[in-house]
Amino acid sequence: MKTLLLVLFLMSALGFAQVKGRNAQEGKRIFTVNGCYQCHGYMGQGGAAGARIGRTALNLAAFQRYVRQPTANMPPYTARVMSDEQLADVYAYLQSLPAPTPRKDIPLLNEN
Repeated sequence: MKTLLLVLFLMSALGFAQVKGRNAQEGKRIFTVNGCYQCHGYMGQGGAAGARIGRTALNLAAFQRYVRQPTANMPPYTARVMSDEQLADVYAYLQSLPAPTPRKDIPLLNEN
């Protein structure tokens, strides 16, 4: 039963992660080549210099708008650096990543 639930969960997660017509593998390559991982981590988990962006709650339009005109320390990525299509692939990659483990399920974070 646990195996069946796990398979169903993974299938639904993969379905959710698809961005229509975009290539998550190409997005991963673009994410790496353009150095996004340096601040946001290879899995979009975030770090000292960048926010967690894996499985972002932003829709594609809001994501593209922020990348083009960021409000924090992130440099802007113009269309000359990454086209809208490439940004859509990066977004598909970020949405394909597994959801973070809930805090309550991490024993070390729940010690008193």
